Amino acid sequence: MYLELLWETGAAQSDAVNFKAEDIDWQSRTISYFRMKTGSLAQFTISNALEKVLNELPTTGVLFPNLSKFTANDRASRFRRRCHAAGVTGVTLHCYRYAWAERAKVVGMPERFAQAALGHNSKAIHRAYAKKAIIVAPSLEEYEAKAAQQKLVAA
Repeated sequence: MYLELLWETGAAQSDAVNFKAEDIDWQSRTISYFRMKTGSLAQFTISNALEKVLNELPTTGVLFPNLSKFTANDRASRFRRRCHAAGVTGVTLHCYRYAWAERAKVVGMPERFAQAALGHNSKAIHRAYAKKAIIVAPSLEEYEAKAAQQKLVAA
């Protein structure tokens, strides 16, 4: 569940392991927390996939009470061992954060929203996280068709 939460939120591993049920506002479907590293506020809307994860976790207190007892280095070592056993190399818990930023860029999420979700104060830092995203531009024809459709809907 922890890895799924990292995938869905892009949160740093230490931030995610310390998420509390009280950080979740089900009425507005948002999660808000202050980053441990920078103290900056990170806020994002709960997706359907994230909701499924959250529904499997405690409804009060820390969401990962057992994992939160381990240090960041211990969590990273455990993850590395599991990856090694599965034959996976070159992946760390922090890769989930980079992957989230790259996924956001690929689908065209506005940079300011992705920054807010990850709690990045600096555009430069955020761009460094998303720099490996591969973007294939749609054809101009697709955009023209979309613009024409929007004109029809507006009329």
